[in-house]
Amino acid sequence: VVIVSLTMSAILFFFIVPLTIFFFIYLSNILLLIYQRNAEVKADPLSDDWDSARKTIASFWDIYARIWHGYELHGVKNLPEGPGIVVYYHGAIPIDYLYFLARLFLWKKRLCLSVADHFVFRLPGLKLLLDVSGVMLGTREKCLLALKNGHLVAVSPGGVREALFSDESYQLLWGNRKGFAQVALDAKVPIIPMYTQNVREGYRTFKERSFLRQFYESTRLPLTPPYGGFPVKFRTYIGEPIPYDPNITAEELVEKVCKGNFLFSFQTKKAIQALISKHQTIPGSIWKALLERFDKHRK
Repeated sequence: VVIVSLTMSAILFFFIVPLTIFFFIYLSNILLLIYQRNAEVKADPLSDDWDSARKTIASFWDIYARIWHGYELHGVKNLPEGPGIVVYYHGAIPIDYLYFLARLFLWKKRLCLSVADHFVFRLPGLKLLLDVSGVMLGTREKCLLALKNGHLVAVSPGGVREALFSDESYQLLWGNRKGFAQVALDAKVPIIPMYTQNVREGYRTFKERSFLRQFYESTRLPLTPPYGGFPVKFRTYIGEPIPYDPNITAEELVEKVCKGNFLFSFQTKKAIQALISKHQTIPGSIWKALLERFDKHRK
C-alpha cells in the first residue's frame, strides 16, 4: 500500500499540471459552446461576433499565465501592422504560445492564426475552440489566404518532433522544413522570430529513446508524455522582423531564421537561435528558472 501510494503521488506530482492544462483547454471549448448556444452565434468563427467570447477565454489564460509563470511578453512592437509569419521554438507543451495568443488579443485585439500538426485535429471535442482561435492545417493555400486577408500566421517548423525530442540544450529540430520560408517569399511578407525563455524548464519530456523516436517517425503519434508544470519564469521575446527580400532563396531565409546572434551574418533559424543565445541559460536549469520569478530588474 505504501509503495503504491508513493508511486501514485509521484505520478500526480509530475503529470498533474500538464493534465490540468488539458482540462482547461477542454473547459475553454465548453465555454465557447455555451456562448454559441446562448447568443445563437452562427457567424464565421474568425468574425468579430466571437470577440467577446475570445476576450473571456483570453483573460482566463492571461490570469493563469501571470499567476503560474509570472508571464511577460516583450517586443510586441516588432509585429507588423499587416500580415507576417511568426516563427517560434516549440516547447514540450506550447503553453507559452497560448499565453502569447491571449495577451496579443487582450493588448491589440488581434488574432494570430496558428499552423498545427494533424494530430491536433484528431483530438475529440475541440473543433469549435480550434476554429475560433484560428488554428489550421498548414497547407500553402490556407497560409497564403490568411496572409492575403491581413492576418499574422504562426508556425513552429520543429513542431511535435521538437516538442518531444529537444531538451534543455534548446536544440532546434527543423529537419528540412522550409515551407514557411517559401510561403513568406510568395506572400511577400516578413518573418518574425519568437522564443520563450525557460519553456523547457517549465515542461519537459523524458530522455529520447531510439524506439520512441522510431515510433514517432513511422506513425507521427506523440507517444512521449510531457511532465513537470514547474512555476518557472516565462518571458516571450519577439525578435526584429526579417523583411521580404526578393533576391533571397527559401533555403537562405531558413538559415536567416535559425542561426545564432553569434553568427548574425546568416538569417530565420539564425534569429531564433539569437534569441535563445541572448535570453536562455544553457543547459537550462529548473532551479535558476524558478529563482527568476524574483528577478525584478529584468522585468
